[in-house]
Order: sequence, then C-alpha cells, then structure tokens
Amino acid sequence: MKKLLLAAAIMISSVAANAQNEVGQISIAPTVGINLSNLTKVDNSKMKFGIAAGAVAEYGVAEQFGVSFGLLYSQQGCKIKDDGEKWNMKLDYLNMPIMAQYYVVDGLAIKAGIQPGFLLSAKKDGEKVKKYCNKFDFAIPVGLSYEISNLVIDARYNIGLTKTFKKDYSDKKCNNSVFQFTLGYKFKI
Repeated sequence: MKKLLLAAAIMISSVAANAQNEVGQISIAPTVGINLSNLTKVDNSKMKFGIAAGAVAEYGVAEQFGVSFGLLYSQQGCKIKDDGEKWNMKLDYLNMPIMAQYYVVDGLAIKAGIQPGFLLSAKKDGEKVKKYCNKFDFAIPVGLSYEISNLVIDARYNIGLTKTFKKDYSDKKCNNSVFQFTLGYKFKI
C-alpha cells in the first residue's frame, strides 16, 4: 500500500510540474463545489451545506503571480435551533471574487482578494425574506489552490464584512461566513 501511495505521489508531482502561470496567458476554468456557510453573531446557528458553481478567468501577470476574476452562484445561509424551534435561512448570491494569487511552488498558489456579491434570493423556511436583507454583500476571500495538469482544487474562506440583514429585521449585525471548496478545469485561451 505504501508503494502504491508513493507511486501515486510521484505521478501527481510530475504532472503538476508545469502547473503555474505563463506571463500573458489567459485561462478560464468552469468550477463547481460546496459551501459550508454560517452567519456570525447568531445564537445557536449551525453551518449549512450549499453549492457553488460558475467560472473563473485568470491572467498570468508574472511567472509566479496571477490575477483572477470569477462569477459564482453561491448558496449560503445557516441552520438555527432556537428554544426548541429549528429553522433554515437560505441565501443565494451571485459572487464576483477578484483575487491575486502567488504561486509558492509549481501548482500551489496562495490567494487573497475582494468579493462583491449580489443577493438573488432569501428564504427563511421557504418564506421569502429578501426585502429584509441587504442586497449587496462584500467579503474578503483568502485561500489556497493546487493545480494538477489542468485540474484546479481550491479551498477558501470568505470573510463577510457587510451586514446580512437590514436593521428593521434584526438588531444583530451578522455577516456571512463561508468556507468554500471547489474543483475546476482550466482551459487556456
């Protein structure tokens, strides 16, 4: 078993040897994954699973540095158990992450940037509550990605900076908090 794992690791590292930016290269990666989201400062809240899907374009600025722009549909929200009652807050966003990425070694990149997001829908246990939510969300995404050949594995944490709800709906100043794990396939243009 150890020999099999060692052989697999050697094969993966040899495939990933060319997985970094070429200066001036533009690529597009259709992306799909999962979100583990929550709302900060909400008592008794638990993480909620959701999907993330879209595409990310990347431009190679230098051999080890690139910038990317994404357009992602993102299911967010949380589950809450309060005084024996359980309810589900579902928030759907169209997020646009703009990130700088530095390739530490071939294939492995550290990422950070900004992410404006636009609320598409909001439901509390199926009831529409969009009118009580702020329509714009701003977050700071930070994370890592690893590229094997043209396959991109990405893990990031989106730190929400804007209040999710309007003051007349909730006096709590809660923000989105999202762990996102995606898989994409990069096409060079």
